[in-house]
Amino acid sequence: MKSADELRDKLKALPASSGVYLMKNVTGKVIYVGKAISLRKRVQSYFRTNKDSVKTAKLVEDIKDIDHIETASEAEALILEANLIKQYKPRYNISLRDDKSYPLIEITIEEFPKISIVRPNKKRKDAKYYGPYVNATLLREALIIIRKIFPFRSCAKIPKKECLDNHIGLCDAPCIGKVSKADYKKNVRNVCLILEGRKDDLYRGLTMQMEKLSQEHEYEKAIKVRDQLRAIGALYSSTKDINYYKEAEQLMRALKLPRLPQRLEAFDISNIMGEQPVGSMVSFFNGAPDKKEYRKFRIKEVEGIDDFKMIAEVVRRRYRRLKDEGSAYPDLIVIDGGKGQLGAACEQLELIGADIPIASLAKREEEIFLPKRRDPVKLAENSLGLKLLQRLRDEAHRFAVSYHRKLRSKKMDLA
Repeated sequence: MKSADELRDKLKALPASSGVYLMKNVTGKVIYVGKAISLRKRVQSYFRTNKDSVKTAKLVEDIKDIDHIETASEAEALILEANLIKQYKPRYNISLRDDKSYPLIEITIEEFPKISIVRPNKKRKDAKYYGPYVNATLLREALIIIRKIFPFRSCAKIPKKECLDNHIGLCDAPCIGKVSKADYKKNVRNVCLILEGRKDDLYRGLTMQMEKLSQEHEYEKAIKVRDQLRAIGALYSSTKDINYYKEAEQLMRALKLPRLPQRLEAFDISNIMGEQPVGSMVSFFNGAPDKKEYRKFRIKEVEGIDDFKMIAEVVRRRYRRLKDEGSAYPDLIVIDGGKGQLGAACEQLELIGADIPIASLAKREEEIFLPKRRDPVKLAENSLGLKLLQRLRDEAHRFAVSYHRKLRSKKMDLA
């Protein structure tokens, strides 16, 4: 747990953006979850001299650490707060969980489910519920944003003709057969994923749906799903996420990848005159470093300076292991280098029987080499897809050099 000084520094470093904060006690247990338009202002307000109540004073006394999660909007923070309260059941949030006045989101169990906001005393057996949510006004705003992305009905009974909601894009009018039961239920399922905070599952499902529609030449439907992917950014994604999907979409087209790449892995080699050679592998998920998946390799099988054989060794070790474990392959492998490095890596993938899209990025001209293609792919300097590959390549290089220096330092200490 944090000392008083460390906690004070953490409070000062809080961002001014919207998000959710988690307060912990001396054992690390989450004792309170809250949301804020400005994390810095809201959390710091707890530690002012004048406390709002005895309960707040006791809460502050018990706080020994604070974590936070930034969100793109207050509406997203509202949904995330409810999910975290349900997950952690914090002691000081008991009043929220038990209070009979805070609203819930109700999803009925019927052919075309109705989604609406209700009070706890209106709960019924044939429905699913999310919440409670503290701010009813914000909840209504959040639900409108969700509804514009995934339309649904909120009428008490299905009418005989379409209503205003259909004309303004909030409902697909199941009342007059404008939407199939299967497509309507997909919308409801996606609404549930948002309310459950399952962003990755939502993106993955929509991406697969878009790809399937494209393969079936259902281009209008594929465009609609693509637009849904982008529109989720209004509620559930940060600007960073939206930018990533633009980068990934561009990369998918440029490299003719079979799907929108989410998991990317990149390799680099570091050595000085063949001394202490090492390999690195970094992993990005949705454009961000996933450091728990990074891997280091001491080169074991290569004597002297031979980058091709070193790349071959680390690629073979990485993907043979994944295959033996039955683990998922990445959507794209990126090798730091040119045709030679790419060829060495491809040969190992073929021997293993691992069918994984792969490319190499050469530093001098920033050319992208692909298997079975003679000429390199050249993307514009300001290309979002190229910038994604460069971030990945540069991080692999940084990680390899860092590991190599560490080993050299240890060797010098032992000398």
